[in-house]
Amino acid sequence: MGGQACILYGGAEFSRDVDFAVAVSPDNLRRLQGALRDQNAEPVFFPPLSTAVLKRGHACHFRCGAPATRGLRVDVMGRMRGAPSFAHLWSRRTVVRVPGVGPVPVVSLEDLVRIKKTQRDKDWVMIARLLEADIARHGWNADVRRIKFWLSECRTPPLLIELARRFPQHARRESRRRTVVRSAVRGDEEGIRKGLRLEQERERAADRRYWAPLRRELERMRLGRARL
Repeated sequence: MGGQACILYGGAEFSRDVDFAVAVSPDNLRRLQGALRDQNAEPVFFPPLSTAVLKRGHACHFRCGAPATRGLRVDVMGRMRGAPSFAHLWSRRTVVRVPGVGPVPVVSLEDLVRIKKTQRDKDWVMIARLLEADIARHGWNADVRRIKFWLSECRTPPLLIELARRFPQHARRESRRRTVVRSAVRGDEEGIRKGLRLEQERERAADRRYWAPLRRELERMRLGRARL
């Protein structure tokens, strides 16, 4: 669901780790722990892996020690801001066939874009690249669902203007919800840029609000561990 997923969707990104979204249940946690043992994975950072920790929205981090994966970091999450439940993520997954590996389930592009709306600058650059790659891959003969997705998430002003020009009916509908599409219909590139900055600021603020109590909770957990 992270950088490796971006690579599979055509968004060029160098990633030193693999991020996994996992179903949180006692049985699945045992399976996950078994897979981590197979890779001689040791926990790094904090907190320790548990169903309670994953359900709260914390990430658990590991470093692999098996010969084939030595040094690889694995990050595991059960809940992400802006994303639906794991069951919904799984039902909408994309399966990518990787040469030499086989089928790999990847979070859907729509859900990946939602997950990437964080406080990090590089994630916003990646969202733009993912949309650009998807538009280039499918061309202008896409289905209605994909066109609506492009209009709702595209972050490249010239492409937004072109989308509004090619799909005026869908653009007018989306413009009722998204201000930047209104600007795209008018061909106002500067208006689009201002609108995109406002969108980003709102999402960054929402991400800060989401993580603030989790960070406080994590600090309390650290202090509690230090007293044991």
